[in-house]
Amino acid sequence: MGSMNLVDTCAANSAAIFRPAPPILRSAFVGAARLPPCPIRLKKTSIAHSGGVAAILTEEDVKLAAGKEGRREFDFGRYVAEKAEFVNGALDGAVVMRQPAVIHEAMRYSLLAGGKRIRPMLCIAACEIVGGDPSAAVPAACAAEMIHTMSLIHDDLPCMDNDDLRRGKPTSHKMFGENVAVLAGDSLLAFAFEFIATGTKDVAPERIIACVDELAKAVGGDGLVAGQVADIKLTGNNADVGLDMLEFIHIHKTAVLLEASVVMGAILGGGSPQQVDKLRIFAQKIGLLFQVVDDILDVTMSSEELGKTAGKDLATDKTTYPKLLGVEGAREFANKLCEEAKEQLAEFDSDKAAPLAALAEYIGRRQN
Repeated sequence: MGSMNLVDTCAANSAAIFRPAPPILRSAFVGAARLPPCPIRLKKTSIAHSGGVAAILTEEDVKLAAGKEGRREFDFGRYVAEKAEFVNGALDGAVVMRQPAVIHEAMRYSLLAGGKRIRPMLCIAACEIVGGDPSAAVPAACAAEMIHTMSLIHDDLPCMDNDDLRRGKPTSHKMFGENVAVLAGDSLLAFAFEFIATGTKDVAPERIIACVDELAKAVGGDGLVAGQVADIKLTGNNADVGLDMLEFIHIHKTAVLLEASVVMGAILGGGSPQQVDKLRIFAQKIGLLFQVVDDILDVTMSSEELGKTAGKDLATDKTTYPKLLGVEGAREFANKLCEEAKEQLAEFDSDKAAPLAALAEYIGRRQN
């Protein structure tokens, strides 16, 4: 009974201390250093992660993200390369091959297929900005990427977006069949929470519980699932979809997981409620920014450049920001969101804020 009382107390304390900030406001545009060694022992297996720094960002991306802020002393390219290498190694060591082999092979195939690792980087950078030890945020950072990968596996299924290409490779169901793909996503979802609970070290229990609560809400019926359901129901049936509904879909389908990544990092780093609230608003802004840019890239870039099928939104008659605002209007909105996000970092130490500011610039100006 004593352990139950401890959990109840921790849960109550975490709910009181780390209450969510109000949702992102309706857009005003409408009408107007290397990480320390990971505590998790890495085990190399038959499927290695793919994609080096070139798969993460281009030289032009680095210049745009670093130069825009005038912080040329902050080496954004090096920061991204080091963090991506570290996260890839931690993910490789977390999901190891075991029996039944096919499910773990499928999990690793999608999890280690490359990608920008934006969510783990945001989690670690948020931990750093509040003065925390970044190693405390590594399990949560990996968990966010596991859940993101799960969402991609499920999103690509024939019953959802029916896509054959992801990160320049055949999608999971094309490689392993629909049944194994569904189960691989389910396994990554469950393991993400296990990894936070068992892998997070030297952090107060109430903060770990707050992170589990944050991540669970981001994924469930009030988060990612809600956005996905709305997107499915309105695809091809969107004559009356306006900016408010589009924002709802994107906040829930995409932004909530970026928000959870940042908030978890701030909590695990020992951030105060005021700091967590500031970073939550920052994350809400860049989360919506991420999807606005995705909408723009879908109509302006090729499949080869994106590493996934371009033009899908138009082909499936989805409502997007370019469709409602035009491409230039959507770009203006993206710039506005980026600036509003960076305003939330003004009260933090500028050196510690540099990674998050540069990541916001990168999210707003990326080309894939």
